[in-house]
Amino acid sequence: MSPPMADAHAVVARRPGEPTPRATESTSVAGAGGRAGADELEIAISLPLDRFALEVEVTTRARVTAVFGPSGAGKSSLLESVVGMRRASGRIRFGDAVWLDSARRVRLPPERRRIGYVPQDGLLFPHRTVRGNLLAGAARARRAGAGGRGAPPAARLETVCELLELTPLLGRRVGTLSGGERQRVALGRALCSAPRLLLLDEPLAALDLPLRRRVLPFLARVRAELAVPMLLVSHDPRTVQALADDLIVLRDGRVIARGAPRDVLTDPAVFPLAEEEGYETVLPARLEATDPGASTVRLGAAGDGPRLVVPRTDGAPGEALLIGIPARETILATVEPAGLSARNVLPGRVAAVQSLAADGGLLLVTVDLAGARAGDLPPVATEVTARAAAELALTAGQPVYVILKTAGCVVYGGRGGER
Repeated sequence: MSPPMADAHAVVARRPGEPTPRATESTSVAGAGGRAGADELEIAISLPLDRFALEVEVTTRARVTAVFGPSGAGKSSLLESVVGMRRASGRIRFGDAVWLDSARRVRLPPERRRIGYVPQDGLLFPHRTVRGNLLAGAARARRAGAGGRGAPPAARLETVCELLELTPLLGRRVGTLSGGERQRVALGRALCSAPRLLLLDEPLAALDLPLRRRVLPFLARVRAELAVPMLLVSHDPRTVQALADDLIVLRDGRVIARGAPRDVLTDPAVFPLAEEEGYETVLPARLEATDPGASTVRLGAAGDGPRLVVPRTDGAPGEALLIGIPARETILATVEPAGLSARNVLPGRVAAVQSLAADGGLLLVTVDLAGARAGDLPPVATEVTARAAAELALTAGQPVYVILKTAGCVVYGGRGGER
C-alpha cells in the first residue's frame, strides 16, 4: 500500500462554510508578528526512545495539523520535542524563527518559542482561581515580549473567556472544577499567553465519553474563530476529524501515512487503528428543531445539507454541532426501504468499497450523501461483510440508502451539563 500523501502547502486552512478568523481575535490571542495560520512549520528530527528512534520529517502550513496513531507510537515525544522539553537532534522551524538546528548549535529554550502548550493533565495551579490561572498565561506573554504587541492582556482575557465560556468560573478554585472545566481553563491559559503556535497533547484523553462530547465543540470553536495554528496529538479519530486539515499517522516513530483526515482514516491500512476507538464519521451540522424525544439537525457547516434526527439536545436553532455516525451502527440498502422504525434514511452513492480483513471477509464502504455541497461533508463510513456486499452487488458509484436509528447518532455540543 502506498501511503496517502498530500502536499502540505496545498492543504486548505479554512473549511467550507467556516467563518474567516476575526482580526481582533487573532491579534489579541495569537499576538503580533505570528501571521497565525500562515506560518510554515518544519520538523525534521531524530530522537532515540526506549523501543525505537523517532524519525520525523514533515512540513505543513495547515491551520490544524494532527498527529494520530496508537499508544506508544511517539506522538507525545514529537510534541515535547517541538516544545523543547526533549533534546531531539535535527531542525525545527516555525515561520522565520528557528527553534532547533543541531548543525548550527541552535536550541531555543521552551520559554522563547512562543508556544501555548496544553499537556494531557492540564497542569493548572491548584492554589489559584481560574482568573489567576488565566492571568498566569498573560504574564507569560509579557515575559516572552508579546505583551506590548496586539491587544492588552485584559482584552485578550475577555476574548478567551467569551470563546470558552469561562466567565462564570473566574472566581472559582481549581479544586472545585469538573474535568471538562479544567480542560477549558488549561486551554484558556495557553491562549492567554499569546502563542504563535498552540500544541495540544491528547486534549480529551482524560475525560469520559459524555465530557468528550461536551468539550470537543469548544476546541472546534477555537479552530473556527481564532487564527492560531495548532499541532494536535490524538489517538481519537473523532477529535482528528473535527479539528484537523492535515493528518500525520505515526507507528513506531515513523510516518506511515499523510493527507486529509477523510482520506487517511478510511484507508484500509489506517482504518483498523481508528476503529479501535470505535470509528465515527464526524459531520458538521446546525440544530434545526427540538421535540420532546429528539432533535432535528441539518448537516453541513452552513446547515443546508440533509436532515438527520438525533438524540435530543438543547440549544438555539442554528447552533453549530458535530454529529458522529458510528460505522457499525449503519445499514445499507440498494432500494428505498419503507415501514422502518429507524428515522434516518439518507440517499447517497457509494464512493469506495475496500477490504479490511486479511481474508477479505469484512469491507469498508464509504458513501457520499446526496443533498450535500461538494466537499462540505466527508463520505460516511460503514462496515459490511463481504457476503452482504456481494449480495447487494455494491460497487463505486452505485445509488444506496444509509439507514441509521436516532439513538445511533452521537451529538457533540448542545447545552448539556458538565461533570
